[in-house]
Amino acid sequence: MMNNNIPLENILFLDIETVPQKPSFDELDDRMKTLWEKKADKLKKTDDDNATSLYPRAGIYAEFGKIICISVGFFNGNELRIKSYYGDDEEKLLGEFATLLNRFYSGNEHLLCAHNGKEFDFPYIARRMLINRIRLPEILDIAGRKPWEIKHLDTMELWKFGDFKNYTSLDLLTAVFGIPSPKDDISGADVWKVYWQENDLERIKNYCQKDVISLARLYLAYRLEDGPEDTDIVFS
Repeated sequence: MMNNNIPLENILFLDIETVPQKPSFDELDDRMKTLWEKKADKLKKTDDDNATSLYPRAGIYAEFGKIICISVGFFNGNELRIKSYYGDDEEKLLGEFATLLNRFYSGNEHLLCAHNGKEFDFPYIARRMLINRIRLPEILDIAGRKPWEIKHLDTMELWKFGDFKNYTSLDLLTAVFGIPSPKDDISGADVWKVYWQENDLERIKNYCQKDVISLARLYLAYRLEDGPEDTDIVFS
């Protein structure tokens, strides 16, 4: 069994949604256009790929994207409580999330958990906080720390069991463990369009929260435990 000695109440489960900083490549200033063109050159897979066509992918890079939603979940007894920080004002939502971490997740016993969090969510949040001039909460400020001092759990890393050959998605893992899919409405690839073209932040928030619920259920499955049931999920 995996990590059964960690009290669930000490873990903050989280997921983020990100988008390009502008609706289209044409709306970037000249300097950022040049820098994205250089980045796009490295991303090209076909002759048709160019800086404009690849721009929807800019959201996955902290230098070219921004966070529009952070959803979190934490256990209070059998209840999984879900809360989201979301909106157009990235500085505001990051500031509110930093306040949460500083108040409740600053002790050595607390941990953050995300799927592919060590490669994406945790560093992305930290980079965007610095860009927005927000002091990093202790649990995200990992510079100079030894691996065992970093309080981050990653459900993708836990699944590897030392095998580093490939990426396993949250959607695939929830499928093999019989957990309802979090991708029953939109997927990560749709977020930029739903945000910039449809202006539907509520839909994105709901999608992000489903990922957090699936993440918590997956982590419990790793521990050979069940839950939470739909009736045990509380939204705030």
